[in-house]
Amino acid sequence: MDAEAIKKSLETSGLRSTPQRYAVMAVLMDYGGHPTAAEIFEAVNRLDPRSSRATTYNNLRDLVQAGLVREVAVEGRAARFDAKGIRHHHFICDRCGKVEDIDWYELPKPAPVSLGKRILREYELIVRGLCTQCAPRRAIRARVGAG
Repeated sequence: MDAEAIKKSLETSGLRSTPQRYAVMAVLMDYGGHPTAAEIFEAVNRLDPRSSRATTYNNLRDLVQAGLVREVAVEGRAARFDAKGIRHHHFICDRCGKVEDIDWYELPKPAPVSLGKRILREYELIVRGLCTQCAPRRAIRARVGAG
């Protein structure tokens, strides 16, 4: 996403395009994976050393609330952030905590009776297990332990 597209997405979502907010979005768009808030702050701070941790974290909160960024909760670890673009699900590794994208596919909506009076905003699938780097280690340990 180029500079104008970032500014337009902010404005369309009702957020002012401040230099700090723009920097957070730019970092998220360029980041290869799913960074933590601390990693985003470090990257933003390299671009603009005047940017504070509180401003970065507040901008992340605003971007999540505006629907431009998803917060991916990883049990027992720092939350990860993902700039929305193409819809996708997530795979979270139980061992290393790595968050990977999985191609999107439609899921059935929960039955209205199971929601009660709740109002559904969105839903996604989070798959948990061992990533491709951790799974071989487990298989090796299992063979060594069995022998």
